[in-house]
This record gives sequence, structure tokens and C-alpha cells, in this order.
Amino acid sequence: MLLGVNIDHIAVLREARKINDPNPIDALGICKLSGADQITIHLREDRRHINDTDAKNIIQLSPLPVNLECSINDDIIDIVCQLKPMRATLVPENRDEVTTEGGLDVKNNFDKIKKVVQKLHDHEIEVSLFIDPYKEAIGLSKELEVEWIELHTGSYANIYAMLNLNLNNSAHSIKELELSKAELKELLKISLNTLKTSSKEAKKLGLKVAAGHGLNYQNVKPIASIKAISELNIGQSIIARSVFTGLKEAIVSMKTLVQEK
Repeated sequence: MLLGVNIDHIAVLREARKINDPNPIDALGICKLSGADQITIHLREDRRHINDTDAKNIIQLSPLPVNLECSINDDIIDIVCQLKPMRATLVPENRDEVTTEGGLDVKNNFDKIKKVVQKLHDHEIEVSLFIDPYKEAIGLSKELEVEWIELHTGSYANIYAMLNLNLNNSAHSIKELELSKAELKELLKISLNTLKTSSKEAKKLGLKVAAGHGLNYQNVKPIASIKAISELNIGQSIIARSVFTGLKEAIVSMKTLVQEK
């Protein structure tokens, strides 16, 4: 199982004080030495964390392949084509969201996405679509001739948190309120099976499958055990743990979990 480490939250800490420290660049060598397989960053339209200079420097200096998450906004795609990361992962964006709340609406944006995919391919950048684990979205992704899909694991992560951490409903939690543990266990089982079925279907179609969003040290193992998924992209939980253990130990611990059989 490949591990992509999202380093956006290093930039979040920097932007909290609007200074130049910590610098995401400093994480690149540590990520490689700690066993990460890929660097993932998100160049948002509002530039709330990673900015243009960060993206340029990370892509130029990273000893690992860079997966650049971005919207399908024309201005952003122009920047991505100039930067030439190994991969561009197309994601939805809402300026009011705390983090990406769902998968890309492939059906209603099919024609726009098709043009974006072609443009990225023309610049020799492989493309992934960040989608919810639905059969229709997977089939449309295949039609768009992308190399990868990344399955949104947010629903699974939210249910897991509500079941195991006794969290109250919040903006990041599932919409259902006051569910019993038995009901949550059943929802968790359904969510996990949906991810298994979706990843298997995508692989059958010839798509490479990644997964991510909300994955952490407590909930990652069931996802990592899904054979059709070959890559996980994880950020916030790794950076959060690194505050206490250091980045190397945080990455090594996560890598160990995703490789356990």
C-alpha cells in the first residue's frame, strides 16, 4: 500500500501567524526518509494554506512524486499545467468549507472535466478524480480516460468517529442524528462494503484506485486492507501527531499501519 503524505497542514500552521515558519519545504526530505511514497498538496482557489510559491518549490524540490489536488477552475488548471506535477487530482471546492466535504460531481460537470483532463494530458500530467464511491461516478471516470480515481472516505471516517469517539453531530459528521450504536455499526459496515465494491469495480475497469479523507491512526486499517486500493492520501492526522512525536515518527507509524496484513 502506497502512502501519500499531505503536507497542507504545515502551511496551515504557518498561515495562522502569517509568517514564514514552519515551511512545508522542510518536510520533503523527512517524508522520503520516513517511508512516504508521495507528497500531496492542495492548491486551493482561496490559497488558505499552500500558495503558488509553495506549490512551485515543492514540485521542483521534492524527492518524491507530487500529487497536486485542485479544482477545475480555469485559472488553477493553467497554473497546474505550468507547474507540471506528476499527478493532478481534481476535487470540488466550496470557499466556505473547512475541508473538502464530498466527491466531485462528475455527472453534472462531465463536459468541463473532459476539457480539463485533455488539457492536463496534453501537458503530460496524469489525472485522478476525487469521487464518492458510486458506480455511476466510477463509470463516468472511465469514460473521461483518467488514470486514477480517489475514493472519498469521509462518510466512513465520520461514522467511525461517531461510533468510537462519542462525537456529537457536526459539520463533518453524517447527517443522521441520535443513532444507536447498533445502527452506527451497521452504517459503518455498509460504508466499508461500499468502498470495497467500488474499488473492485474501478480496478476491473482498468482504473488505479486511491482513497482518502478523514483517515487516521484509529480507522485506517480496514481501508488499508482493501486489496483493490493501492494508495492512501493522509494529511491532517499525520501532521497533528507530528506535533507531539515529530514528523518522522508520525509517518513511520502510519506507514506501519497501512502495510500490516
